[in-house]
Amino acid sequence: MASSGASFKSGGIRRKAAKKGLAFTVMIVGSSGCGKSTFVNTLCESPVILRKDHADAEKAALQKTVSITPTTVEMDEDGLKLSLTVVDTPGFGDNINNEPAFEDILGYIEHQYEEILSQESRIKRNPRFQDNRIHVLLYFIQPSGHSLREMDIEFMRQLGPRVNVIPVIAKADSMTPQELNAFKKRVMEDISHYKIPIYDFPYDEDEDDEETIEENNELRALLPFSVIGSEDEVVLNGRRVRCRQYPWGVVEVDNSKHCDFSKLRYMLLSSHLHDLKDITHDVLYETWRTEKLSKEGHHDDDDEPAAE
Repeated sequence: MASSGASFKSGGIRRKAAKKGLAFTVMIVGSSGCGKSTFVNTLCESPVILRKDHADAEKAALQKTVSITPTTVEMDEDGLKLSLTVVDTPGFGDNINNEPAFEDILGYIEHQYEEILSQESRIKRNPRFQDNRIHVLLYFIQPSGHSLREMDIEFMRQLGPRVNVIPVIAKADSMTPQELNAFKKRVMEDISHYKIPIYDFPYDEDEDDEETIEENNELRALLPFSVIGSEDEVVLNGRRVRCRQYPWGVVEVDNSKHCDFSKLRYMLLSSHLHDLKDITHDVLYETWRTEKLSKEGHHDDDDEPAAE
């Protein structure tokens, strides 16, 4: 599958997309308390998930997500109108049996495919139908410093065949740079060992140019992305930055030397957006569609045995 670096190089297509706007959907999945809600607000650069209104400031906290909740934000990325839908999911890991939470998330993803298949089967399609397929799922991993938990391994293995999964290390500032690099390495070793399908920035050496291949290799080397979320801003050296402050210094959200947030955001909302959408439609949806229709006994005329 060619990467997005080769996508949308036609000026006419891009102008049409810029005029109409692009729809893109991101799902956020992970354990309770790993900063998913703060990350959503940081990604969207707006308070998509509001804080609870407490008189006591110390009790102010992000509202806990109790159901799968899609929220759409209209954005402008480098002159391109973008309708970004972020699907927030309840944190899991608090219960002994987390299977129901897994089933709800997987069911939500497949339900969007069901809706598309239903539209494709209509003689007259609804011109106002909205495609709500999940184009990428950010799977948040707790910064344990050890390796992937069995729960994470199993759930990502279930999700991978249905959606573009990108692993993300939450609250990366809780580890030293050395600890973070070692943890990244262990996570990727687990992903390889357990054959977990993730979006690993694919490219075609025969079709993609050197710049695209180099960019994808650089992004692949960052997996899993380390992120820090913060809505707080301070002025440093005359510039306003989003950061987290500690007694020993400041960690900047958008500083690529401090974490991978800026590169992850640019990849999602700009450089690889089209590739993620293409793979969702051409590979993941088509695979699901083929499996579903085969189970229901459908087959192509070409598959019928020739008459003797």
